[in-house]
Amino acid sequence: MVYTQKMLRDDALKGKTIVVTGGGSGLGKAMSKYFLELGANVAITSRNLDRLKTTAEELEKETNGTCLPLQCDVRNYDEVEAMLKGAVDKFGKVDVLLNNAAGNFISPTERLSANAFDTIIDIVLKGTKNCTLAFGKHWIDTKQTNTSVLNIVTTYAWTGSAYVVPSATAKAGVLAMTRSLAVEWAKYGMRFNAIAPGPFPTKGAWDRLLPGDLKDKFDMAKKVPLNRVGDHQELANLAAYLVSDFSAYVNGEVITIDGGEWLKGAGQFNLLEAIPEEMWDQLEAMIRAKKGKN
Repeated sequence: MVYTQKMLRDDALKGKTIVVTGGGSGLGKAMSKYFLELGANVAITSRNLDRLKTTAEELEKETNGTCLPLQCDVRNYDEVEAMLKGAVDKFGKVDVLLNNAAGNFISPTERLSANAFDTIIDIVLKGTKNCTLAFGKHWIDTKQTNTSVLNIVTTYAWTGSAYVVPSATAKAGVLAMTRSLAVEWAKYGMRFNAIAPGPFPTKGAWDRLLPGDLKDKFDMAKKVPLNRVGDHQELANLAAYLVSDFSAYVNGEVITIDGGEWLKGAGQFNLLEAIPEEMWDQLEAMIRAKKGKN
């Protein structure tokens, strides 16, 4: 048996409905696929409805499950409430919220505009707050129990990291929210947990984060004691366990899955200190060019 294999039995999530924000691509898509394979109904959300529809069709074909695409900008509370209603109308109930939607870019903080900083805060922290509040209030009002929220944070949520300050700030807030509500809302039958992944490269996100040949020069595997990056199935295995009833006594926990990276050197992007000022100009131009093509 190897780490790329699936962990739980086939019916581990049968009967559950799971909403995955940012589920149209990358890690959100990988987790959604495994949830479907384990028998769950899954609703995936993002702002790009066309991508969501394509992903949902692909996942249904691969898993024979039911995947509902729901357009939603998590920064807008009204859209979050409409997304929740769409999932409930389709499946009758929602049992699990997976807050996976995120945004990030690397930059010296003094180069960031207030708006750029706000963009990351709004997606990661405000978006997670919006979804958590809407779903939590719904579960309380309907007296639904055995529900859970799983938040995707990052190892630099507690260490901080240079050059990704908005992300570190927002993820730290999400982690505090996770631990706080794990205590406050446990009486309503809700569990709150988080996963802090290390490097799990996805083409879209990492091309935007580290454009050009920078991702080759900035080899994340070299910072990991196990000398490799994570496989998507490894993260999906952990997420599936945490949203399943097998983890019914796990509450308020953040589980790190990073091969020991943060212990080796806190702050994933601290080594960018070696990049000279003129290279930041080139990098910023590449990021803007990449953004313009998307």
